[in-house]
Amino acid sequence: MTNPSELADRYIAMWNETDASARRKLVAEIWAPDAHFADPVAAGRGHDQIDAVLAGVQQQFAGLSFSLTGKPDGFGDNVRLSWQLAAGDGPAVVKGTDIGRVTADGRLASVVGFFDLVPG
Repeated sequence: MTNPSELADRYIAMWNETDASARRKLVAEIWAPDAHFADPVAAGRGHDQIDAVLAGVQQQFAGLSFSLTGKPDGFGDNVRLSWQLAAGDGPAVVKGTDIGRVTADGRLASVVGFFDLVPG
C-alpha cells in the first residue's frame, strides 16, 4: 500500500488546489478512473464528478483551507485520515475523518467521509 501519510498529504493538497486545471491533474493522479467519493452532503463517481465535488466545496467555503489533524494511518488497502477546514490559523469550521480504499497502483478507489464538527 502507498504510505498513508504521503497519500493524505496529496489528498489534502488536492482539496486545497483552487486552479481548476491543476486540481483536475491531481484528481487524475490520486483517484482511480471509476473511484467513488461520498460524505453526508456530497457524492461523486469518476474524475469529473469528484472534481465537481471539490469545486463546489471550494466555492461554498472560499477563503478556507484543509489541513490534516493527527497522523494518517492504514492497513491492507485501507487508509484513514482526519482533517479540519479553517481560515489560516483560525478555529476549525468543519472537522472530519475520511476512510479510503487504495488500489494496487496506489490510487484511491473510494473514500467515505464523516463529519466530526459542522457549523451549526
